[in-house]
Amino acid sequence: MAKIVFLDVDGTLIDYHAKTPASAKTAIDLARKNGHKVYICTGCSKAEILQRDLPELDGMIGANGGYVEDNGEVILHHSLTKEQTKHVIDWCGERHIGYILEANSGRYYDDTFLEQGPDAFARYAEGKGAQHVDREKQKDRIREQFIYVSGEDAYRDDVNKISFVLRTYQDHLDSITEFPDMIAHTWGGVGESAIFGDLAPAGITKKYAIEILLEHLGADQKDTISFGDAKIDLSMFELCAYNVAMGNGGPEIKEAADYITTDVNDDGLYNAFKYLGLI
Repeated sequence: MAKIVFLDVDGTLIDYHAKTPASAKTAIDLARKNGHKVYICTGCSKAEILQRDLPELDGMIGANGGYVEDNGEVILHHSLTKEQTKHVIDWCGERHIGYILEANSGRYYDDTFLEQGPDAFARYAEGKGAQHVDREKQKDRIREQFIYVSGEDAYRDDVNKISFVLRTYQDHLDSITEFPDMIAHTWGGVGESAIFGDLAPAGITKKYAIEILLEHLGADQKDTISFGDAKIDLSMFELCAYNVAMGNGGPEIKEAADYITTDVNDDGLYNAFKYLGLI
């Protein structure tokens, strides 16, 4: 029976240096040749995914559920309104917090993010095991891969979600109160060690997006398998019939999993695909 596989990206399909292990590419290619469908299910926007060296896929769920695409056909796309985006940007400005506007057209950053983002990205990578990440190289990466925006040009109507640097965990708690019309998450760490907050349209989850895609495909929930490494992936686990945690995943995702594979850089995907009979 053909399966529908949903893969988180960072820490699952790719490592924390944004590299896709060769074995992961091989596993996906073989699984698709065997008739299975493979989709990524990620917090990333399409623009960010297009900058990654990923294998061929059947489609994607992006923005933690705000965007759904099947073989190039857009099935769902929920964006923040221009007014909501303005509210977040102005709030960040008052607090001197750097932000990233994540849209399908690109990732947009401001001056404050160029100041705070390199260290935040470096701490994120170091927290996942990278050694002595060069902050200046992180600054260069932002300039190369992101789009600078300022003033009223930042008040866009095509933003899927907004990530922002957490000065302390209180910024995340305050964002929950300040933006009741949005859903607030953190990433880059667990609990008060989180490095980033993010805000997206209310009601958007990976679970919701998978339901929409399954309906579009005329597929059955019993044929679904999900892979994840972090708390944000738990909503996938709520819906999918079988769930795999990466060996490098956190305790919450491992506790919820049906199977724990090896680390992303220790052939985690390949080993799990083989164990499950996908290849």
